[in-house]
Amino acid sequence: MPNASARPKHSRRTRRRRREDPARNELVSSSLESAQQCLFNQDYGTAFVHYLLVLNLAPVFKDFARESFRFTLFKWAEELDSVGRIQDLFSCYEQALELFPADEVILNSMGEHLFRMGFRDEAAGHFHKALKLRPDYPEARENFYRVANWLVERWHFLMLNDRGRNQKYQQAIQKAVQSGCNTVLDIGTGTGILGMCAKKAGAAEVYACELSKTMYELACEVVTANGMEGSIKILHMKSLEMEVPKDIPHRVSLVVTETVDAGLFGEGIIESLVHAWHHLLLPPQRGENEFSEQSATGRVIPAGATVFGMAVECVEIRRHHRLCVSEVGGLSMAATGELRSPVSCSSEPDDSMEPYTTERLSRLPGGYKPLTEAFKALNIDFNNLQELEGLSSREVQQICLPIIQEGELDALAVWFQLHLDEESSLSTGPQEDTCWEQAIYPVHTAKPGYHLKLVLLIIEISCRDAYLRLCSVAVLREGHEIRLDRHPDAQSSGNASKNPNPEAELCNALACLQTGQNQTKDFCMLECSEMALLNNLDYHQSFCSALGKLVSRLKVKCQKQEQRPDLTDPASSTNCTDPLYVLDVSEGFSLLSLIAASQGNVKAYSSVEKDKQQEVLKRIARSNNISEQHLEFWLNHMEDEQGMLKRPSQEKLWSAIILDCVETCGLIRQKLMEKASLARCLLEEGGHIFPERIVVHGMLVESDILLLESAVQGQEPTLGFNIAPFINQFTVPVHVFLDFSTLECRHLSEPVELFVLDLMDANTNYTNREVKVQATSAGRITAVPFWYHIYLDQEISVSTLSQNSHWKQAAAVLQQPLEVRVGDWVHLAVRLHKSTISISAHVDSSPVQMMQ
Repeated sequence: MPNASARPKHSRRTRRRRREDPARNELVSSSLESAQQCLFNQDYGTAFVHYLLVLNLAPVFKDFARESFRFTLFKWAEELDSVGRIQDLFSCYEQALELFPADEVILNSMGEHLFRMGFRDEAAGHFHKALKLRPDYPEARENFYRVANWLVERWHFLMLNDRGRNQKYQQAIQKAVQSGCNTVLDIGTGTGILGMCAKKAGAAEVYACELSKTMYELACEVVTANGMEGSIKILHMKSLEMEVPKDIPHRVSLVVTETVDAGLFGEGIIESLVHAWHHLLLPPQRGENEFSEQSATGRVIPAGATVFGMAVECVEIRRHHRLCVSEVGGLSMAATGELRSPVSCSSEPDDSMEPYTTERLSRLPGGYKPLTEAFKALNIDFNNLQELEGLSSREVQQICLPIIQEGELDALAVWFQLHLDEESSLSTGPQEDTCWEQAIYPVHTAKPGYHLKLVLLIIEISCRDAYLRLCSVAVLREGHEIRLDRHPDAQSSGNASKNPNPEAELCNALACLQTGQNQTKDFCMLECSEMALLNNLDYHQSFCSALGKLVSRLKVKCQKQEQRPDLTDPASSTNCTDPLYVLDVSEGFSLLSLIAASQGNVKAYSSVEKDKQQEVLKRIARSNNISEQHLEFWLNHMEDEQGMLKRPSQEKLWSAIILDCVETCGLIRQKLMEKASLARCLLEEGGHIFPERIVVHGMLVESDILLLESAVQGQEPTLGFNIAPFINQFTVPVHVFLDFSTLECRHLSEPVELFVLDLMDANTNYTNREVKVQATSAGRITAVPFWYHIYLDQEISVSTLSQNSHWKQAAAVLQQPLEVRVGDWVHLAVRLHKSTISISAHVDSSPVQMMQ
């Protein structure tokens, strides 16, 4: 009989090592060798497959092969991207993350691909994971900051810091709930604040929906942190997709929302409310005298809105939306045809155009001049389904406005008053201290300089596609209506008069004011920043002078070499009749290649891609007697933009390479120094990179508005809710698209040189610099705005701070203000990592971090 007390034998053998499998080991060994050989042969796709096999069969090799696997993945992803195999690209990254789920480099790289493809929410998630794994990872941090600006726009912080606005919404919701609206739906919940207000007011059931994945996850965190996780149901979906009882058990008695933009209807509030009234809300109260329980009827907060408008003159708006100059860099612009920004409005919808843009009128450089009194454009009742459904079919309304002061018509500015209920409202007007911008409907004028005076301006208002549309269509003088939305030829009567009457004079003077959609054969669209660049005369004249100097110097050099052939290396000898080669790799529309070609005996290569824009450059070239042989569109012959910086031929190097160094938003372009390093290798002897040097300047300032736009301020909860720690995760330490000239701030120092980037001489560059700045005024340092002096050569430069610059400025914001007295020395430690500048500041050894 066996010994019953004896321990079973198998329990002593559970840790026995697995027997070696020779065939398996052979497969792993041969696959690893094949992966390395394919990698050497630059066969990245096959190498990637072999690495996958090795690491799945033998995870023990993960640490050994990690770096090679990453390199292979990134190279193979580049190839897949270049041929448009996007699904395969992401499949490879998913396989890689199954093997290395905590690899911050792979996570960051996948995030970069996602961001380029437009998947911003998903990209943010990958960058965030990478940063959690490695908080000091600079590439992931920079990427996260860039995507955070897209996902959590700065107005979120301004709104949460706006106590007056928050309290009015809270009071309106509390009043509605206490009057019987005890089931609530928050459409576009954002941080969840309105839904939490409803629950705090005593609502029995609260639901919320949010389309943005980033904001949905943020709202879930906020609601949980405030102890309402089981009380508020948050759905990651559009309200238009919600159904009863699938998503919510029954219709609700109150919808709260703030899905409005500067133009009121731009975020789809009309469509959302029409759907809500049909499918999600209880029916509205039938009449004022009809008695019914509030819980049996539905209502909306806000209850409605009133839209106002005003005609304005504004040089800053004008130069971003239409061509204002007749000559640029020595080139006549007469043959450009019609150029306009993508913002254009008519009473008829056009999917290729945005009807309006947004600006904060109070912050526009140079200000604005009202040409009319403010007028009421529209009333809308959000609690009237019939009115909401009939909005798009409303007849076009005409309003006749007296011109109150002479000026050039540049735009119609629009704002609104949001009626939360019958007692409380919010205004987005230009004179209000508000987080809102105003909607701008630019007027596209063919010729500048014509002024409105002693006339009536006729405005048309419509909502054909649930967008508010305002167009200035005519002027009225002494009973005669003169259309502004027709081509000048259509207005001529055919009977020319040597002595035109005043009405005819006015007709000719104002015929250029075309606000309709007159799509002529020469029509070409430029981005607003491209239009502002085209109107920047100083910028183009500076390039014209610098290019002229370089061409002259190279021609003199060539002539000297021809005169002294005995001193010339035959291998490097040149023929002075050969053209000089200039490469312009500017982003978007650029005239610099044409300016180079106009210097004579220069063949210029342009990076302009769009067919319409290429046609404009060809027309300008022909009208300025520049041979088409002297202008080539390089990207027409390139499959990959990475191949831009190459030789024009096997025998010839570039005489000049023009790099686009600064983004319109005020940041240095990514990978600028890498591009400059490559460009230096492609220059002929005596060739030049434009610009040759960038000097970063900055200043210490105190600005409360920058703090309010960067994070939720103060220690007190927002309306009693704990929101700040969660939304402030998306705080970015650098603000972009600033107009320093109109920024509300106090200057605490003189401007100072912060950093220098030399694109021609890598040996003079550095990565760290200590700068001492003396405070000229006492106060709290909250930020360091910075801008650039861009040196084309040693003598010629342009500034991104100039009044007619197409660039904006940026500012590094301190997490905590730094107190200084007059005469204090502030130490700035400036560091350059790739193209990212970071700054730390301290007074008396008290460090405060900032970073771009």
